[in-house]
Amino acid sequence: MDLNPDQLDRLAAIAETCHAEPGEVLFHEGDRKGRLYIVIEGQVEITYQIPSRGQLAIFTAEPLDIIGWSSMTPIVRQLVGSAVAKTNATLLSFDGGTLRQLCDEDHDLGYVIMRRLANVIASRLLVTRLTLTDLLVHEKEEAARPQS
Repeated sequence: MDLNPDQLDRLAAIAETCHAEPGEVLFHEGDRKGRLYIVIEGQVEITYQIPSRGQLAIFTAEPLDIIGWSSMTPIVRQLVGSAVAKTNATLLSFDGGTLRQLCDEDHDLGYVIMRRLANVIASRLLVTRLTLTDLLVHEKEEAARPQS
């Protein structure tokens, strides 16, 4: 709604539609080159590698959720999690470098995109914090139980 028809046309010109089967990995934690995805249909699970715990599911992306946002950060472009399709999924995909260049060329477009990404990042940080806090509370409770 915040973009004009010309801006939408330029975004559409760099967008690709892709499909993922259940279990298919879209990206790995630590990858340095990446794509930004918008989930159109299906579910994609985001996991983090937690020392002594292995892969921990942090978030399940559903239609209209954005994943791979780290590919858009100005300096640190290392992906902070892994993404695996939970179900058959259809996604809109953007090469991070090409999308960053488009944002640099059209600052109004870039502002709208980065404002939306800031909301995504803030919500994911909250979800991650709550998930990790819950994990730590359960670990403490398990450690406090008497061993039989």
